[in-house]
Amino acid sequence: MNHVETPIPTRARPFEKAQKPTPAWLKVVLGRELAPSRDEYRAVTQALWDGDKPMDELVSWMFETDTRQRKAQLQQAIQQGYLAQSPQAIQRFFATLERPPAWIDFDLIEEGVRFIHGLGIAAGYVLRDLALMGGYMLSGFNQSLVMTGALNKGTSQRIAETGKWWIDCTEPGGLNSFGPGFRTTLQVRLVHALVRRGLDKRPDWDHGRWGLPLSQIDMVATYLGFSVVMLVGLRKMGIPVLPRESKAVIHLWSYACWLMGVEEKWLVQSESEGFVLLNHTYMTQSKPDATSRELALALAQEPLERSFPHLQTLRRKLSYHQHLGMSHYFLGQSKMQELGFEELGLPWYPLISNAPRVLSYSAGHFVPGMRKRQQQKGRKAQLAMLSSMFGEQDHAIINPDSDHPAHI
Repeated sequence: MNHVETPIPTRARPFEKAQKPTPAWLKVVLGRELAPSRDEYRAVTQALWDGDKPMDELVSWMFETDTRQRKAQLQQAIQQGYLAQSPQAIQRFFATLERPPAWIDFDLIEEGVRFIHGLGIAAGYVLRDLALMGGYMLSGFNQSLVMTGALNKGTSQRIAETGKWWIDCTEPGGLNSFGPGFRTTLQVRLVHALVRRGLDKRPDWDHGRWGLPLSQIDMVATYLGFSVVMLVGLRKMGIPVLPRESKAVIHLWSYACWLMGVEEKWLVQSESEGFVLLNHTYMTQSKPDATSRELALALAQEPLERSFPHLQTLRRKLSYHQHLGMSHYFLGQSKMQELGFEELGLPWYPLISNAPRVLSYSAGHFVPGMRKRQQQKGRKAQLAMLSSMFGEQDHAIINPDSDHPAHI
């Protein structure tokens, strides 16, 4: 997966087309132009050829011999902690995790966790109906998803697995060494490397157009969806976000995605930095295509497969319309049409629920003595949403079947 010659993949827009003027007010907020400099453009487009070197090397070691045994050794190390008798390749990999960026503040990460708990299901609406649905408009990112069948087949399970990872990362202490978020993140990172290796070898993967599967820039865009896009979406719902809370959320996901294999040079320390970088990643994405519509339709129908303890048929239909309405509210009519949704009518659910939600959130967040109760109640709602996605299945993370590129 080493590429000596690195022409810009054709999925990326030319530099000149990325030079759109920045509105004056936004330039004041950001302290700079939103468009990339020539050096920034070169860095982003070249990173379409970059994978996750430490994990990619470990996966190559796995395939040298005794692949099943070596994979089992690695997964044991992920779940239980590597031991002195672990193979050198595994020890070298885990050594890279013992030196996080010097600026990481674990107390600030825990502030981000508590803030997210207090959001309740509002966080789920933003991440699912804005970040994920809107992300499908970026067809350059969709190719890996479609070719693995990860989100257009068995969508409910895949969305639930992503939710499980998010829940694990936002547990108190979840990202501490071998905490639930730490372990789940490394498991997902392994699957990503296996997918990258599998797709990179497929004759129908168009390198000239797409670059490397699951590149650094694809990972960067994903992690900014959990941080920057979530914060933008919360504000669109009317939920206030204080500067310290914004910083804590950015910090949490910067560390989580460093564990996921994102290189330190792409990690941001503020929402404004993240907003600029997110815009730069958009330069590498193609316009919506058939994959966008395929994935969006599968996501829209996911609530129809959820499990509820009472009135299941009614609650499935209600959940379907709630989520579709939220996507319509966040993305607007024209973008929803690009994703294949016609004649949606008014987004009634956000119109009737946003104001009461904001009032309830503000009361719990700012009235003295109420915040801890709000966080407990919000987390309970988040766990309930995750349970409805999994139904009777175990709350487990990705276990690739025989049709999946990561299967061994």
